[in-house]
Amino acid sequence: MAFEALAEAAERWCARTPFQLIAAEETERRMDFYAEPGVSFYVLCPESACGDNFHVWSESEDCLPFLQLAQDYISSCGKKTLHEILEKVFKSFRPLLGLPDVDDDAFEEYNADVEEEEPEADHQQMGVSQQ
Repeated sequence: MAFEALAEAAERWCARTPFQLIAAEETERRMDFYAEPGVSFYVLCPESACGDNFHVWSESEDCLPFLQLAQDYISSCGKKTLHEILEKVFKSFRPLLGLPDVDDDAFEEYNADVEEEEPEADHQQMGVSQQ
């Protein structure tokens, strides 16, 4: 895909998220993104004819650990679109942005089906005497 089309797709994605596309360097095929409070990352886009993948990174020590999910996703099998990668990055950065984790609802829904065992009151504590 032409870099200009990728940059337009990135702008559309930014319109739905807290991120801004702050730089798009066609010669380096690099797009830089930023959101308050100081969350930044960049994406290196592959050449259209080349078999390379996208690459995401951050120059911020605070942000870098959160990109692991997106980096793992990119390195997994299959071609990924810029939109898919940006969505993974957004999901990764939700805690830094002060947003709830999108998987929290699924986790709560899953746990709603699990019955908790209530402790039985008539069992004595073994080996512990209280005086």
